[in-house]
Amino acid sequence: MNKQTYSISELAQELDVTTRTIRFYEEQGMLSPTRRGQERIYSPKDRVTLKLILRGKRLGFSLAECKTLIELYDPQTGNQKQLHTMLALIAERRRHLEQQLLDIRQMQLELDTAEERCRAALAEAEGRATAAKQPEALD
Repeated sequence: MNKQTYSISELAQELDVTTRTIRFYEEQGMLSPTRRGQERIYSPKDRVTLKLILRGKRLGFSLAECKTLIELYDPQTGNQKQLHTMLALIAERRRHLEQQLLDIRQMQLELDTAEERCRAALAEAEGRATAAKQPEALD
């Protein structure tokens, strides 16, 4: 039997997030629990929404992008607009990651060059220091 409602602590424990995280998404208008006095009561829809937010964040999407995707949910149209938007976001995220990889590789090359120069300068300096300590040979 599916549970129909969830407390904030149940959702936090199930999805391994803090209650503060859940309250933050509520403040952003992404979750809308009902209230029973001071207690927040989350619906299955809130649970699914929270899971989608967390998945989107793991994929590197911004909170605004997650919100857009969730708002585009429309099962009557087969979610086509949502799926097209998701594919566009995935493509953009891939481009961004590829650029980051190129930037990292370039930085590694620059670090390699700097390291080689430092080692060469150090070896030269140590060589001069060693030569200065050597007593001159008697002729």
